[in-house]
Amino acid sequence: MNRQTMIALAVAVVLGLFAVFIANSYISGREQKADLTGTTKVAVAAVPLAYGTDITPDKIKFVDYPKASLPPGSFTNAAQLLPEGKKRFALMTISINEPVLASKISGEGQGASIAALLPEGMRAATVRINDVSGVAGFIQPNDSVDVLITRTPPGGNQQFTDVLLQNVRVIAIDQEAKNSDGTPKLARTATFEVSPIDAQKLALAQEAGNLSLVLRKPGEANNPVVETVSNNDLRYNMYGGARYPAPASVGNYGAALTEAITVPKPTPAPRRAVAPKKKAAPEKPKVEVFRGTQSNEYKVGGYGG
Repeated sequence: MNRQTMIALAVAVVLGLFAVFIANSYISGREQKADLTGTTKVAVAAVPLAYGTDITPDKIKFVDYPKASLPPGSFTNAAQLLPEGKKRFALMTISINEPVLASKISGEGQGASIAALLPEGMRAATVRINDVSGVAGFIQPNDSVDVLITRTPPGGNQQFTDVLLQNVRVIAIDQEAKNSDGTPKLARTATFEVSPIDAQKLALAQEAGNLSLVLRKPGEANNPVVETVSNNDLRYNMYGGARYPAPASVGNYGAALTEAITVPKPTPAPRRAVAPKKKAAPEKPKVEVFRGTQSNEYKVGGYGG
């Protein structure tokens, strides 16, 4: 076999391998595209699932879901979701037809524990509340609240209210998952996601006074200025007892109040000293003398004529 024949054979082999690679890539792409355009069964809630609810086959159904839009952590078959002899519980509220995800339910054979929902370095702290301090039941899990504390200092005769924590996420409200079967046990409590030091503050605060919750607007920034309110501040006033930082805005008086607080009154300019006017010298008496039809006036003591 001469040299030219060997070169031609080598080129043919390279071209053949390249053609096989292109064909395989094309076929694989078509297969992947066909897989993504289809649908698959995904587990969703057949009934509303509250925190701590035992997940059973009658509370789950499987619906067709686009393969290209499968949510991470979804379950495509019952054996995956509910292994034989192992229970699962809902860790947060799941609505009807909402996909049941691994991040929303407990692990295989594990109870309903909110510890699985905590980010790294955070703690779950539970405090006592009542219907009024809990905003009459309008606070729901995943809401953000401010925590207020009302207390009377030792030896004092006035009550004070301070902002203890701002922008705290509510994990659970009015329930504790302590029953052996995993069902929620109702109680007048609220569970917050807080840092370790804030958990200590909450523990001390509920012993020192009464806690109240204030519902926040989602995404609202924290107030950098926090005031202490006492009995002396319980009166209606545009300025109130609190020391609002300028510029301040209260109700419909915002513009006028801001101007009143931030614009100082002009200091009047000092008056220049004015020299006192000299008193005019008293007029000298005059004497009028008639000579026939003519009259002349003469100043007494002067040289008039």
